[in-house]
Amino acid sequence: MTDSTGSHEGSCACGYVRYRMTSQPLIVHGCHCSLCQRQNGSAFAVNALIEEDRVHIVEGDVAGVTVPSPSGESQEIFRCPKCQVALWSYYLVFHDRVRFIRVGTLDDPSRLPPDVHIYTASKQPWFELPENALAVEEYYVTENVWREESLERRTALLKDS
Repeated sequence: MTDSTGSHEGSCACGYVRYRMTSQPLIVHGCHCSLCQRQNGSAFAVNALIEEDRVHIVEGDVAGVTVPSPSGESQEIFRCPKCQVALWSYYLVFHDRVRFIRVGTLDDPSRLPPDVHIYTASKQPWFELPENALAVEEYYVTENVWREESLERRTALLKDS
């Protein structure tokens, strides 16, 4: 469910965990790295990056598991303890201050298509990127890709660290 404030709700497959994003994300990545492919059992992952204080568990609780990430550092994936669906991750520079929400767990994932496709050098050759999609072979320079409002939110996050 999405309302006029830009909030989004989602859940795991069994419905034990429900969560709410209280604003639009900073950015949405379509990640084609080989680890995302393996960890998701799919051609790529779609993650909405959003500040952790803008995500609230409405029902249930989550369990974290540590797994490798493309950077060589680990990431923590948070799953429903009953059905084991991955709901979000923490990793990279933001650690636990930004959640990488799995867009497929939203009630209406069509509302958050990728703003950018990353690590396309390792994308599956049979997957065609949408025409005119912003895509990079690895990662990008944040200041060149993020919206101004998202950059301001990022600055506030980094200042608090």
